[in-house]
Amino acid sequence: MRWDAQALMARPAEPAANAPTPALLPLAGLVRSITTPEFAGITFHEVTAKSVLNKVPAGSRMPFEWTINPYRGCSHACVYCFARKSHTYLDFDAGLDFDSQVVVKVNAAEVLRKELGKPSWTRPQVALGTNTDPYQRAEGRYQLMPGIITALAESGTPLSILTKGTLLARDIPLLKSAAAQVPVGLGISLAMTDEALSETIEPGTPGPRARLKLVSRLREAGLPCGVMAMPILPWLSDSDEALDALFASLAAAGATGVTAGALYLKPGTREWFMKWIAANHPGLAGRYRRLYGTGSYASKEYRSWLAGKVRYFKARHGFTNTSGFSHRDLEDDPRSEEAEYPEGIIPQAAAARGKSAAAGTSAAGGNGASGGQATLF
Repeated sequence: MRWDAQALMARPAEPAANAPTPALLPLAGLVRSITTPEFAGITFHEVTAKSVLNKVPAGSRMPFEWTINPYRGCSHACVYCFARKSHTYLDFDAGLDFDSQVVVKVNAAEVLRKELGKPSWTRPQVALGTNTDPYQRAEGRYQLMPGIITALAESGTPLSILTKGTLLARDIPLLKSAAAQVPVGLGISLAMTDEALSETIEPGTPGPRARLKLVSRLREAGLPCGVMAMPILPWLSDSDEALDALFASLAAAGATGVTAGALYLKPGTREWFMKWIAANHPGLAGRYRRLYGTGSYASKEYRSWLAGKVRYFKARHGFTNTSGFSHRDLEDDPRSEEAEYPEGIIPQAAAARGKSAAAGTSAAGGNGASGGQATLF
């Protein structure tokens, strides 16, 4: 069956033949909501966006000022995804709806070109993949990323991409071309090498072996590739054997840098994850409740213990000079960990500007606002 034939049908008393639902949900700019056998269990809500550039809130510790997220919701279905609560802003739930109700900004590239052409645009770095994955399975159908990458590069805007999706390999030639025009940073999210664990806790993603191969392909193409080894899961992926295998594999694949850190359990994510733990690892449910208490972060003692482990295995596998929170002393505020991106993800020119700006703020006696992790969508 053709994709265009899969429009969800309205249900009036006497529905018109083949009439798509005009508006199933209160989504701004909704064009249609569709399903297709190719993506069983997933509904795509196609919307026309008025804007796609998102300003990172003032005070955020993120090392970039602007983001683009062409999709909302994510079929990767990672149980631990920190972005789950953002789906509730659309009147979806943070659990199954996040995994199965995907909003697609079908005019993203067109709108972006207009925004980048404004005289006020000063070409700061733009980050993709900060909230939901731009290379989730839907990208194979909608192909939004080539237009976005091209628009950014042609406008002289540095860009970075963070993904679990091996569909990124499709765009390697385009990324090489973009990198000849502007600074480009690339990152792969991979925090475990256990294929069975990955299949149960991040069921919609390509497996670890596939993502390691992608790291190698990017490096062979002469592109940078940092790795976000987050989240490390207490009692599931934090053993010496698991960490050693992870960093050994990342080194062998040629990763330019690694950031590793413990699982965050923020509202929306916490409830979904705890339900999964109770069903799949009931013996750990109580231990997780004690470790996280009523907050979003593991105890400082655990994070310090994990940092020591990660520091050791990073050194063992040659990552001692790469960025990433866990080879430094932890600060009291765990939110500082969230803003640490490894070498390769942040474009070099953009990173240099960020350091200069930070130095200028310090010299001028900045207000020291810390802020939390931005909700970037």
